[in-house]
This record gives sequence, C-alpha cells and structure tokens, in this order.
Amino acid sequence: TCDELGLMVWQDFMFACHLYPSTDEFLAEVALEVAYQAARIGHHVADWVRALAPDDVELVEVDLRELDLPLLDEPEMPSDGHYVHEHTRRWAAVVEGLDAVVLVMPEYNRGYNAALKNAIDYLYAEWDGMPVACVGYGWSGAQYARSALRQTLERIRMVVVEGAALHFEWTIVLDGTLHAAATDVADVERMYAGLVAARTASA
Repeated sequence: TCDELGLMVWQDFMFACHLYPSTDEFLAEVALEVAYQAARIGHHVADWVRALAPDDVELVEVDLRELDLPLLDEPEMPSDGHYVHEHTRRWAAVVEGLDAVVLVMPEYNRGYNAALKNAIDYLYAEWDGMPVACVGYGWSGAQYARSALRQTLERIRMVVVEGAALHFEWTIVLDGTLHAAATDVADVERMYAGLVAARTASA
C-alpha cells in the first residue's frame, strides 16, 4: 500500500503503487499532471440545467467540492437530528432553506459518486418530503447510477420526480461539451415543472 509519500497512479487501466521522490520539482510536475488529467465536467452539465430553469424559479448552487464535507463523522445517527459538528449544521441549514433539489451526478462503475452519497447520509429529517430529481450523465445515461440513487432517495422519503439523462458520445463529450437534443431539453423542462408541482402539492 502507499504511505504518505506514495502516489496511486492510473496508467493504461492498471494501478501502480510505489514510493516517489518528494522534491518540489517532482511534486510540481505531479500537480500539473493532475490538473490536466482530472478534468471536471459536472459543472458543464449543471450550467446547462441551470440555464433551462423557469424564470420564476430561484436556484441555489451547491458544489460538493466546495462544501468539502469529510466522510460522515457525526457520532450519532443522522435520524436523531443531534448534529455535533459545525460543517453538518451548515449543510443542514442549506438544505432546510430549499424547496426542492436537482442532483447533477455522474455514473462510476454502475453507481453514483461517493461525495453525493456522503452528503445525503449526513442528514435525514431535512430530506423528508422534499421533491428531488436527478440529471445523470455517463456511458448509458447513468441509468444504473440513477436507479441506485432513486432507492436511496426513496429510503429517506424524498419525493422523486423524473429527471434527465445525458449519454457520453451521444449528447455529452468526455471534455464536458454538450450536444443536447430537443428531447433532452424537454426532459429538463418537464423535470422543473414536476418539481414545482410536487412542492405545491406538499405545501
């Protein structure tokens, strides 16, 4: 296994773990390589979804990287609602201020991303009854991740509204460039209408 001086390297679909020099020059080269290789594309999808929102819908953007929640570290069950840590209380306050949620997420190995699962698991009562929809992207439109996510959302008693799916090589390129079809736009517009209807029904 790698220790604090080790690097986990992804190269030609194989993992290699070894000790590497910790010189400033080497670490600077690694930082440049990571910046080049670890491109984020989720924000491109989020921007597209945001641009299709109705004029009377106010959006609040939450970037899980900026939220920077550690792996769930509350000493008690989230369902108890006794939050010890300030980062949990801040996250709960954000969610409590929302009327509905749109989750933009990728598919990894037929599952959804760990940061999203962690953010969901931090809370419980705050999710109860809240309308939610997912815009997934992946090789198969993130169908497996969206299915897995739906089970989680239903377990915490959110009101799931049908979302949208973007397919690699069809409607989204690996660099994040979107070629959304009219049907994709219509799916997002229906999603917003469904979220508003669900929220109105629960008011």
